[in-house]
Amino acid sequence: MLNPCNQDFADRLATALPGLSLKPAEARYLEEPRGKYFGQPSFVAAPRSTDEVAAVVRFCAEARVGIQPYGGGTGLVGGQLSDKGPANLILSMENMRALRSLDPLENTMVVEAGMTLADIHDAAEDAGRLFPLTYGSKGTAQIGAGLAVNSGGVNVLRYGMARSLCLGVEAVMADGSIFHGLKRLRKDNTGYDLRHLLIGSEGTLGIITAASLALSPMPARVGTAFMDIAGPDAALDLLARLRDAAGETVSAFEIMSREGFEFLSETFPDTRQPLDPVPDWSVLIELGTPEAIDPDAVLEEVFAAALEDGLVTDGMIATSGAQRDEFWAVRETIPEANRVIGAVASHDISLPLSEIAGFLEETGAKVRAIADVRINAFGHLGDGNLHYNMFPPKGRKAAEFKAAAPDITRLVHDAVAARGGSFSAEHGIGRLKTGDLERYGDPAKLAAMRTIKGALDPVGILNPGVVLS
Repeated sequence: MLNPCNQDFADRLATALPGLSLKPAEARYLEEPRGKYFGQPSFVAAPRSTDEVAAVVRFCAEARVGIQPYGGGTGLVGGQLSDKGPANLILSMENMRALRSLDPLENTMVVEAGMTLADIHDAAEDAGRLFPLTYGSKGTAQIGAGLAVNSGGVNVLRYGMARSLCLGVEAVMADGSIFHGLKRLRKDNTGYDLRHLLIGSEGTLGIITAASLALSPMPARVGTAFMDIAGPDAALDLLARLRDAAGETVSAFEIMSREGFEFLSETFPDTRQPLDPVPDWSVLIELGTPEAIDPDAVLEEVFAAALEDGLVTDGMIATSGAQRDEFWAVRETIPEANRVIGAVASHDISLPLSEIAGFLEETGAKVRAIADVRINAFGHLGDGNLHYNMFPPKGRKAAEFKAAAPDITRLVHDAVAARGGSFSAEHGIGRLKTGDLERYGDPAKLAAMRTIKGALDPVGILNPGVVLS
């Protein structure tokens, strides 16, 4: 059994580590972005170094007090909160934001876990390089937490998820020992890869304190387009044509349904929408090319052929950086519109590309047979990741559909599993989806996960209740 992080424990921790930043948890540490989950009152420790993190972990291990790792607080599955059991010590990385090194020749940078994605982007850009991991919360989201959940975003199609962009990690293990794994190597076959075990473990196996990141050249030219498409199957055909024409320069391929644009009109009416009338389905495409390739010419050529074959009916290519930003503002504001309206049920799913159109057609009909809801499907079509969310009809509240929400989620996840997909594409398991992992997880994998957890964290102090219930 674990002991609570109470005033007595906080006093003893402060005495043992007098230089540690330690304070009662403010409200921002106890709620997630959608306001669906709330943590227990506790204390926040904000170490300034890896050695200080290690000292805190050792103290917690001896006292048998759980540790709640906290990044930017942007997670959507409750992994950064604890609402049951003894209160955990919240361990924040906010004071560990240093850029330790950056080498543009070897295309690497070493950063501390509390550095935000936006700051990493700025540092890389100042050196003429690109760190491609990005998503809407980049100004708040921290790289340590992003690696802990193996986050995705809009550039996975070209560059891969967080795991693919990390060369090494430094981490504090459950006994307070430090794993010095900040190698900047592309090849290193020296036994078990602890880096990849820690990435995606959501702070349950170790606390990432720093990371070596892989950088890429900045694209010399960028082309961005919105296109009205005939449907999801047509979108996949269009994506294949783009990749045939432009190869791996296709950086993003986002799909949006009409519902998302209607939500924008309801909640953010000043957002300029690129296509009028609003199509049933549209895609946002971005190419990043070397100087020798004109991305706009590629987009125009592919659009003309797709128009002739009936895949697209309208489109617009950005003619300036400002217009490109407007296009992306539409995509990035859709989740904000969702939050304003309030979801009945939300799903972060991935499917084999060939299964997406069938899933959307069949599952939509089944969901609407359960409840009269609006379905907003959008996301990263190029890598098979959809955000498949249900909302109340206009004029009604999500709370009215609370009883139907579990049945809707079970139906969606069953349909995803039947098609060889995943019920958690990029947001992780957290506390929200531990039951889904038990239901859909491979038994051999679950047994191995429990064995690993027991070996690396025998007392169970690291993010208790996350991933494995």
